[in-house]
Amino acid sequence: MKKSYLLFSLFAFQSLALAAKTKPNVLLVSIDDLNDWVGCLEGHPQARTPNIDRLAKMGTLFKNGHCQSPVCNPSRASMMTGRYPHTSGVYFLSPDLKEAPVLKNLKTIPEVFAENGYKTMAAGKIFHRGDKRFFQEYLPTGGFGPRPKKKISQPHGHPLWDWGIFPDDDNLMPDMKCAKWAVQQLKKKLDKPFFMGVGFYRPHVPMYATKKWFDMHPIDQIKLPAIRKNDLKDLSPYAIDLTNLNHVSPTHQWVTEAGQWKHAVQSYLASVTFADHCLGMVLDALEKSEYADNTIIALFSDHGFHLGEKERWAKRSLWEDGTRVPIILSAPEFKRNQISDRPSELLDLFPTLLELAGLPKDSTQEGQSLVPLMKNPKKEWPHPAITSFGLGNYSVRSTRYRFIQYFDGSRELYDLSKDPHEWKNLADDPKNKSLIEEHLAHLPKKQQPILPGNSTGHAAYGAANANIQNQ
Repeated sequence: MKKSYLLFSLFAFQSLALAAKTKPNVLLVSIDDLNDWVGCLEGHPQARTPNIDRLAKMGTLFKNGHCQSPVCNPSRASMMTGRYPHTSGVYFLSPDLKEAPVLKNLKTIPEVFAENGYKTMAAGKIFHRGDKRFFQEYLPTGGFGPRPKKKISQPHGHPLWDWGIFPDDDNLMPDMKCAKWAVQQLKKKLDKPFFMGVGFYRPHVPMYATKKWFDMHPIDQIKLPAIRKNDLKDLSPYAIDLTNLNHVSPTHQWVTEAGQWKHAVQSYLASVTFADHCLGMVLDALEKSEYADNTIIALFSDHGFHLGEKERWAKRSLWEDGTRVPIILSAPEFKRNQISDRPSELLDLFPTLLELAGLPKDSTQEGQSLVPLMKNPKKEWPHPAITSFGLGNYSVRSTRYRFIQYFDGSRELYDLSKDPHEWKNLADDPKNKSLIEEHLAHLPKKQQPILPGNSTGHAAYGAANANIQNQ
């Protein structure tokens, strides 16, 4: 009896060890509020992101990647559950994903991996909130980090909306704590394959970083984003209201009149470079570890960010600056240093990770596995990227065009191959009727109502819709 038990125990241990070697590990990296100001995406000529660029060369860069909502909560809820906001009803900063009836009983990415024998662990921000609920081990790192007693650059407004040099020591920053935690985990010997989430908070406001990162972006050399006078003249009042009403960010007029535009751009660039450095620490540790040759790496940001483009700041827009995000995938036995310009969505990461890890496919998910594009980046791809901001407001991003349909019926169409800044709205040109119809065909036929909440997104949507009646 004892001999049988010992043989069984030995077999079980060997099976676990074999599984740990054969099942690929997963490293999921989030960088909060990171737009396309990344070297390999060429969103800003002064972006310094050597480690993101290095990761892109390790796998496939999806340079036409987009979020499903230009707001953190619905974007992350969508990605982590495989459901569009128009399917879940989670369009804005609230409610929590577990408060949505459609999402309540769905397993999220880490929960599915845990059910399939993975050790799941994370630090920092992967979900919008409550990460501890979804991982077997979770380290909180201090949220958005320490703040000075008095705001540095923007004296009024939301307490998080500020920028400048602070604190004095990188070790006080949540992202450094997160990176060091990940480094330590990668030094451990595990008897299971791991799913590790590493969630960096910068460049999310407050755009604080230590002096060394600001010194890499001297303010007298800062290049401001390209803008066009009267850029908004070919937009509907509703489109302008939706992106500007009830926002907590400063107005572009205040930023320029206060002489803070260059400083804010410098702060964002410095914050991005700091987050990139933290990523580099994790990549270095992975390359030195026993897991280097058997780990899938996925990097994403939850949405884009305006820094003056379209005369506005922050997120919450259906334009390229609001929806475009870095998506990078690296996996064992796949080609390196590839770029795909096919539309990709954050929603696609769930089915992609399942396929890369050899786990069962979930046919109820609404995204597409990107594995075919990792095999052939130029493959024909009939799937555009769909982004929404409230019921009835949608962006459809194809390889070349962006089409926007608003709740009030107004529309925008941009040819990104000729107009990367989206300065010329082509929607009213009769020549583009068939092109518009092609994009319209991708709008959802069914939409969940907006779930209740008291976020600024709810307020902006309500105010913009109310103004329709007064126009």
